[in-house]
Amino acid sequence: MDESHISRLLTLPDRSFFLFGPRGVGKSTWLRRVLPEVPRIDLLDSSLYLELSREPSRLEALAGNLPEQSLVVVDEIQKVPELLNEVHRLMEARRWRFALCGSSARKLRWGGINLLGGRAVTRHLEGFSWAELQGSFDLGVATQWGSLPLVHLDPHNAADILNAYVSTYLKEEIREEGIVRSLPPFLRFLQIAGLLNGQLVNGQNIATEAGVPRSTVDTYFSILEDTLLGHFLPAYRPRLKVREQTRPKFFWFDCGVARAAAGLLFDPVDRVWQGYALETLIYHELRVHNHTQAKNRSLCFYRTADGAEIDFIIETRKRQAEARAHVVCLEVKSAQKWNRQWERTMRSVSEDGRLHVDRMIGVYNGPRAYHFEGVDVLPVADFLTALHAGEVF
Repeated sequence: MDESHISRLLTLPDRSFFLFGPRGVGKSTWLRRVLPEVPRIDLLDSSLYLELSREPSRLEALAGNLPEQSLVVVDEIQKVPELLNEVHRLMEARRWRFALCGSSARKLRWGGINLLGGRAVTRHLEGFSWAELQGSFDLGVATQWGSLPLVHLDPHNAADILNAYVSTYLKEEIREEGIVRSLPPFLRFLQIAGLLNGQLVNGQNIATEAGVPRSTVDTYFSILEDTLLGHFLPAYRPRLKVREQTRPKFFWFDCGVARAAAGLLFDPVDRVWQGYALETLIYHELRVHNHTQAKNRSLCFYRTADGAEIDFIIETRKRQAEARAHVVCLEVKSAQKWNRQWERTMRSVSEDGRLHVDRMIGVYNGPRAYHFEGVDVLPVADFLTALHAGEVF
């Protein structure tokens, strides 16, 4: 089976759209599949890149004499952000629609670029989801090596593929675009960020470890965010009676890429790493479901000052003046046996009464499902089945 035969959850919008996603998740493959006959402008083609950089108005001639409502694909749009002015003109003058694909939002966000004033919606594509792989999903492979298409299709060479992936990222997104002044400090930061995948971010500690100013750490994290390699998971602040943690956690978009950044590809990983890898996988599935099903729900974690934690809080209804917020609480453990003590923080939040807890769920690596007085404990596969069936949120 090749990548093009795996059905993705993303659906084609009926208007112009930006399609963002990290490198290698299959954006171009998906566009070729859903838009096989559409004119395509690929800015990875160096001659096209140079031509349109010099003269963006040639986009119209390159697309051809198309009728109104025709679609045109522009791949790697971030390479020539100024092209968006011409896209805007053609949307107005010719009534064309555009699929604008990119692996980095950095140049588009930071250059005062015309983002089409709401005329294009935004869609995101991630690595393969459990719901897309179905019977070919392997939890052990997913938590060790991630869900990039190239890795899924060639798991025996996963370490070499991921090593090359991080090297390619450094070359194409960092060196060529000149995002950082000096590469060695960023490389030190990258390894630290990989090792801290899924953990609380302490910028000062990271700055000390990497040997860079505190402000530089913020810049480096913004690079990972803008190039879509990672996401901050904010702390949930429901104003309960206890003091709550406010620092965010940082998750890489893929646990295999995190492992590559950390320099652990050719070493066995310990139980602590495996625990964070499982959390990364669950976070990935939550984000995919949230986006592809247009749920648009806030995803957070909850942690008190003394370390009591709920791995994920899904806010299913916002707090209003006369109504409590509704949430789903989710605790994830990479263990074969479920320990009832892991339920305590969820139960404490539910019993406090300031939030309406729709559901409390424990996810673990064991084989059996349990129901303990309001807490559903599910094996990973059972949870993912329920999630993508819309039974979690």
